[in-house]
Amino acid sequence: MSNGLARAAVRFRPASFAGTFLALLFASAIVTACGVLLQTGLTASVQPSRYADVPVVVAADQQVELTVKRGEDRETIAQPLPERARLDAGLTATVAALPGVAQALPDSSFPLSTTTAPATPPSSSSSSSSINGPGLTGRGWSALGIGPGERLTEGRAPSDGELVLDSASARAAHLSPGGTLTLTTPTGSASYRISGLAEARPGSPTAWFSDRTADRISGHPGRIDAVAVRPAAGTDPRTLADELRHALDGQAQVSTGQQRGTVEQPVLHEAKAMLTALGASFGGVATMTAVFVVVSTVALATGQRAREFALLRTIGATPRQIRRSIAAEAVLVAPLAAAIGVLPGLALARWWFGELVARGAVPSDVELGVGPLPVLAAVVACTVTALAAGWFAARRSARMRPAQALGEANTGPGRPGRARTVTGAVFTAGAVAFAVVAANLTGATAANTALGVVLCFLVAVALLGPWLVRGAVGLLGVLLRAGGAPASLAADNARASSRRLASATVPIVMVTAFCGTLVFLQSSLQHTAAEHVRQGLTADQVVTAQAGRPGLPAGTVERAGQVPGVSAAVGLRPTGLVYQQSDMLATATALGVDGDPAALPAVLDLGVRSGSLADLSRSPDTVALDATLADSLGVRVGQRAPLWLGDGTKAEPTVVATYSRGLGLGEALLPGATVAAHSSSAYPAQLLVAEAPGADRAATARALAELAPGQLSVTDRQGYAAQADRQRELSGWANNVMAAVLAGFAALAAANTLVMTVLDRRREIALLRLAGTTRRQVRAMLRWEALLIAVIGLVTGAAIAWTTLTPITRALTSSTPHIPLGTALPLAAGAALLCLAATALPGRALLRSHPTATR
Repeated sequence: MSNGLARAAVRFRPASFAGTFLALLFASAIVTACGVLLQTGLTASVQPSRYADVPVVVAADQQVELTVKRGEDRETIAQPLPERARLDAGLTATVAALPGVAQALPDSSFPLSTTTAPATPPSSSSSSSSINGPGLTGRGWSALGIGPGERLTEGRAPSDGELVLDSASARAAHLSPGGTLTLTTPTGSASYRISGLAEARPGSPTAWFSDRTADRISGHPGRIDAVAVRPAAGTDPRTLADELRHALDGQAQVSTGQQRGTVEQPVLHEAKAMLTALGASFGGVATMTAVFVVVSTVALATGQRAREFALLRTIGATPRQIRRSIAAEAVLVAPLAAAIGVLPGLALARWWFGELVARGAVPSDVELGVGPLPVLAAVVACTVTALAAGWFAARRSARMRPAQALGEANTGPGRPGRARTVTGAVFTAGAVAFAVVAANLTGATAANTALGVVLCFLVAVALLGPWLVRGAVGLLGVLLRAGGAPASLAADNARASSRRLASATVPIVMVTAFCGTLVFLQSSLQHTAAEHVRQGLTADQVVTAQAGRPGLPAGTVERAGQVPGVSAAVGLRPTGLVYQQSDMLATATALGVDGDPAALPAVLDLGVRSGSLADLSRSPDTVALDATLADSLGVRVGQRAPLWLGDGTKAEPTVVATYSRGLGLGEALLPGATVAAHSSSAYPAQLLVAEAPGADRAATARALAELAPGQLSVTDRQGYAAQADRQRELSGWANNVMAAVLAGFAALAAANTLVMTVLDRRREIALLRLAGTTRRQVRAMLRWEALLIAVIGLVTGAAIAWTTLTPITRALTSSTPHIPLGTALPLAAGAALLCLAATALPGRALLRSHPTATR
């Protein structure tokens, strides 16, 4: 009987299930998209290119790993390194000495750039020349033959002061053996004689030097990227890999198969972590939002059928049959809606992934991992949620006596039960407790409490929604009753139907709370970072390398200090640090200081709170920290800060100063030599110049550009600040997309719920019309109710967002949240227009029918 009732209800009253169907479809789409991104993050890999012909590769671990104790269990957490970790070159001999190893080839790379001298015609091959287009990659001679097809085709191996050039680059520059090529290396510019030509992989312009020369000019002497291992005849690569792991005993990672591609592109570690975090953390938030929406919609749809269930009870249907009928309806509707929602979910995932690839956050040769698990998870989650929501919504009608159920169907449900009220109060107290705890935390730990605060508040709003609406209507009722008959009628209806309005209000609260937290947390960080850059950057000129160049040529900082009109010149090397906070690993931005640290106050006003930046020159084992980072580490001036440098090297430098303007500039300052030894690039990235009083700014800029003709760009502090603003906007793109996805989903859910509530009011509107209320007055009443819903939802959501943001922004930026009116007002206006449209359209449809036609 129950299954027959369910099929009949879906077949003959499809409009009653339309709202539930749409809510489940949207929920399935967003869960599918997040699941696909999560699966991609867990399984992403790239095919090896350079190491395609080398079955085993030995390289350094590109992550910091830490084992922490959580309860009685131990968990290993990992954090991708900001820089490339390298091996000690002596490890090559250790690997080569193992049985079963036929070849152990050290592989290392470093960026080179050419001068702007004109290309040499073929007849003048002995002259110095240059190569147009992208810069070269420098390698040692021992690395020739690692890449597929690499071989010497003409000439001989290089000796000191010579190089072998790839044939494609030589042809493009009209070069041949015997010619010379002037290159800028990490240690300076020099001319090298071309001793031969070699084939290289397409699109990989390369110059091979003697091993001794390559080690000297690489910028990381004594360190290599990897060891390419070829097994002896008859040796299984997997067996050899196991033997290498045992012999090296944690000194390096041994990779085979597709893991070799990760060695080539260490950025894949960071991309996987980002995709996993995006799919897991945002997916968790999105799934919770979807659950809220589906539960609210199903409960509303089930509650609207209270009369139907009451009539079934009067003709003998048992409570069990009612519950089974609702379960059967969910099984009929939910899987179909979820299955259809998978298609837009996959489209959303593909678009999102494509944008991440286009912005360089994910390597271009990573493929989106579309598998059955995200689809199955979306269908199962939607079906289970629909089942649970329907069962809870109908349990009251199913338990009551038939006469009592029919009476309540006519009068509407009473006040929320005691259990619901108590549970809502508990969640409210939990949200407040989370916010208080966050106010006493620092750094990333404070930010990680945001989800707990928002979710607790949203559960509380969902449970206490009727009380919230009744209280708000009580406060706003005086104003509404002064607005005429329609407004007064809207206030009375809202107070009498607080549970109905609560169902429509919860999605508005969700979109405001979630999107407000995401968008305005990002805006607060960007605003503070922009303020720090504008207040902290006091340099008159900023010199950077032109696009396509690896950085400033060696010696630029020293030569800039000798330019007429320059009073101070300081080079900066951007890098990153890893640090432990509680049982988490986090990263911080850092700068290596080239030149005299005592000159830093002339180009940067970091707001030093304690110590002196000049003490960075005292020892390479020193660091200056932003005060927020110092608080997170629990260190002060004179104490040692436990850190991992960019390449994963453990360090405990002495803190020599703390400052307040690190966001947007650098949360840590280190001696330049320390950063250079542990950085992927050996080139300084920026040069900050302070001019002497009375200096000609234009002449100084020209002189600085001539330090390396055709390689440098010079701008002032305003230009640099504008460029930094654009880069921050790009970095905040992910947060904005997350907010947009949640906002779109919650907005569609809110509109869906509002349409359902209005269409359920046929009898009420018909009675108003029969009592003499005009169509215009009814439409005005609906508009006032829509505005009331928008105001309650916006104010409540804004209060949740503000309560969440305040302790977090104080911990991260030492300031209150920054709410740009240009963003907040359109969001509020959009929510109000959504409520008005979602009530006006179905209201007009109801008013077109004659009052007596409504049963």
